Amino acid sequence: MRRSILVLCAITVTLVACSPSTKNGTPTPSNGGTSPSPSSAAGQIPGPGVPKVDNPIDLARFKPTPCNALTETQAEELLGAKAEARERLDGSTGPSCLWAPPSATRPTVNVLFSKSPDRGMTSVYEAKGTTYKLFEPLEPINGYPVTAYGTEDERVSRGKCSVALGTSDNETIDIVLEQSEANIGKKDPCDAAREAAIRVLTTIRGSN
Repeated sequence: MRRSILVLCAITVTLVACSPSTKNGTPTPSNGGTSPSPSSAAGQIPGPGVPKVDNPIDLARFKPTPCNALTETQAEELLGAKAEARERLDGSTGPSCLWAPPSATRPTVNVLFSKSPDRGMTSVYEAKGTTYKLFEPLEPINGYPVTAYGTEDERVSRGKCSVALGTSDNETIDIVLEQSEANIGKKDPCDAAREAAIRVLTTIRGSN
């Protein structure tokens, strides 16, 4: 599964304290998000219990230029310092862009697009309790579902959180965030990742 690879391969990054707690503050599940069994969910998009995306966003224009997902100002707001963008178009999971302060390994924000439709949020919900030990639906952003996930729960140990932002019933944008060592334990990294997702969504919707 794509997101399993993302969680294992994402560069360790740490986010300094972000401003609004709308994205990844202490997240409160938006719904029960029960995981459908593979048999009941087969062929059904969205699957049982998976929130539907009523206003899908076309991501085609961003995949060749993933670093356009955040502006310089947005990246600086998230990282608390001037950030450099590192684009990667040949990743095994799809194109991505990593933001980090110059000459630093953390904090970072990594935004990843899939190469092709991957069943969207349905694939995240189906992995609850099996592939993903961390599974926590967060408050939607303007009607677009957001879910924190991970093969391990590394929020306390590494200040790390990955979230999937549903942009259609068949696609998501994955955002992997890691805090700086100084900020681990001071703010929920999933709240910070949701803050990043808010900015990504703002940029992408503004360009459509």
